Amino acid sequence: MVIAIDGPAGAGKSTVARGVAERLGFTYLDSGAMYRAAALAAMGRGERSVADVASAMNLELGERILVDGVDVSGAIRSAAVSEAASKIATDPAVRQALVQKQRELLERGDWVADGRDIGTVVKPDAELKIFLTASPEERARRRAAELGTDWQTVLKDQTLRDQQDQEREHSPLRAAPDSIELDSTGRPAEDVITQIVGLVRKAATKR
Repeated sequence: MVIAIDGPAGAGKSTVARGVAERLGFTYLDSGAMYRAAALAAMGRGERSVADVASAMNLELGERILVDGVDVSGAIRSAAVSEAASKIATDPAVRQALVQKQRELLERGDWVADGRDIGTVVKPDAELKIFLTASPEERARRRAAELGTDWQTVLKDQTLRDQQDQEREHSPLRAAPDSIELDSTGRPAEDVITQIVGLVRKAATKR
């Protein structure tokens, strides 16, 4: 069974998806970590294209993120890798390579996958699709708390990123027609997790 959780940056996708996976005993697929891993793997590879690196790398997801057998769980969270990941995410060839890897992973077992195009591109036949949102201000405050910076500055960058995500030609950010939209504004993550777990169990009875 695959649970797809899509939505804009700062909506709480990672926290909620990880929590749902833990509650259900599913595996968590962090698509953002895959782009970070590809960006890190491509650093220092000279003229080799990022798409080629992304396609060739051996990626293992779980409690730790492994690339070609090396634990990169901490390294992919650096500011430099985050910036590089944002850039390569706009490359259609890179997206195609990583979408293929995501599809291969999701073919077997039970997963909770989060991203921006899981329910629309990666796994449109997912048994349950959630589109998680929150107000722009709350999303910016959450991100600013993580970074230790001013939320209004984050809001400006976030607004630009939202526009780029929504308007890009390949895999634009949008809710799947059959997704359930949930607003996490002002709600504890545990509350959202509990609601989604209930929806999963309801969906499972219809299989």
